[in-house]
Amino acid sequence: MEAFLAAAALTLQPEALGAIALGSIIGLIFGSIPGLTFTVALALALPLTFGMGTVPAIGLLLGTYIGGMTGGSVSAILLGIPGTPSAAATVIDGYPMAKQGRASIALGMAVIVSTFGGIFSLVVMVVSVDIVSRIAISFGPAEIFALVVFGLSTICGMAGRSMMRGLIAGVLGLMIMTIGLDAVEGVPRMTFGTTSMLQGVNLLVAMIGLFAVPFIIQVFEEHRRGIKPPPAMRDVRAELPSMRLIISNLWLMVRSALIGTGIGAIPGTGGPIASFLAYDHARRFSKDPSKFGKGAIEGVVAPETANNAVTGGTMIPLLALGIPGDPATAIVLAGMMIHGLVPGPALFLTNQADVYGIYISIVVAYVVILVVQLFGIRLFVHVLRVPPRLMAVVIIVLCGIGAFTVRNSVFDIYTMAIVGVLAYAAIKADIPITPIILGLVLGPILEGEFRTAMSLSGGDLAIFYTSPTALVFFGLAALIIGLQSPIRKLVNDMRVLRSSGLACGWKRYWPMRLCFRWISPSP
Repeated sequence: MEAFLAAAALTLQPEALGAIALGSIIGLIFGSIPGLTFTVALALALPLTFGMGTVPAIGLLLGTYIGGMTGGSVSAILLGIPGTPSAAATVIDGYPMAKQGRASIALGMAVIVSTFGGIFSLVVMVVSVDIVSRIAISFGPAEIFALVVFGLSTICGMAGRSMMRGLIAGVLGLMIMTIGLDAVEGVPRMTFGTTSMLQGVNLLVAMIGLFAVPFIIQVFEEHRRGIKPPPAMRDVRAELPSMRLIISNLWLMVRSALIGTGIGAIPGTGGPIASFLAYDHARRFSKDPSKFGKGAIEGVVAPETANNAVTGGTMIPLLALGIPGDPATAIVLAGMMIHGLVPGPALFLTNQADVYGIYISIVVAYVVILVVQLFGIRLFVHVLRVPPRLMAVVIIVLCGIGAFTVRNSVFDIYTMAIVGVLAYAAIKADIPITPIILGLVLGPILEGEFRTAMSLSGGDLAIFYTSPTALVFFGLAALIIGLQSPIRKLVNDMRVLRSSGLACGWKRYWPMRLCFRWISPSP
């Protein structure tokens, strides 16, 4: 108790509170602008901590991390362009809500559930850091590979009206992320002899192209045709979600927070996997799954709760084992070590007050973000009143700057433009974009963990089916795929044909009918 009171006294000093608030606002700004991720903000904030005390320095970094994770939902909802990869799932229902004039409700709900998810994961971290860290460290390459396969199985649920088109989109995403030098053998892949393509396609650059460029093209196309934005979008009002709406989604928030905390505790995963798994979970267990993708509030609640619960989950292996879960927490780890905090079991014994200070800093950061965003909603929604063509010009500039600053490469600007034009063509061809994003996010992890597992086992595939954890995830993936409606319809059709005495005709022509069912949209 004495250590906690000492930590509270240090954390609640004006210098520490100011550092946390500054970091939270910087993270919020960087997270809400496509291309300027909170990882960049953390890299810029790290040198500022050199002259600070331990608690203010760590508070500045944690505030930047949390603010950036939360800020990605702002542009995702208002513009349909995620500020961070973790907010990609929020676009699916958040942007349709903005088109319906419910942008402020979506923004308010996003910040409320983000705060809930972050503090929920913090409580889980405090009470079970030892147990959860032991479980997380038991995940080897085979288990993480199985987890990613489980994540990819959600493509079946996000394929839209055509299963085949959804699978094509997922494969396209996987193919894009294989461009560049092979990470293991150093062999060029799909570079076509071009030196610039050796650096590969950056995930953030590709996501900017997938979301921003089609939006810009569509805006200019509608302006040329004289099409005006929906009246509901122009006349949006600043209103917060009701307490009844929050309470009705409380159980979904708890489930999504558990998903985010669990995924965050596994090194090498991260917010995008957690947000898409939570979104698919919400859609699958909804009473009306058909409303998802059309402005369902649950489609904002689930991913935003999960990706912010990741912040507490990633701190579990970071503090207990010194293992960062992503590049952002790697910078936080560097800041801790610069100030003499060496993560590991001994940290909780030798620097107990500093650990409590980290816990309190996370709570303060979420409170700051909650206050800033709730009061800022009245300003944020005015973005929708700006003429779309002017907004498109601003977005072009911001996205170009964001794409360039990722790796200081002009090639990334060209990549963003090419990916964006291809994404616009895919939208016109009724190919869903969400499976492409899943392929982009999960592809590198899938390949890396598979090859690592093969190296450890000497090429023996038994490493995947001798692990009980991996078998559980493989089984869940198979279950999700088997429960998809196109497959259920196929099985039902076979039963009807068999019962009507047409089994022979079905057996003769089933491949053609199977292809027709997958390629053709269901009515």
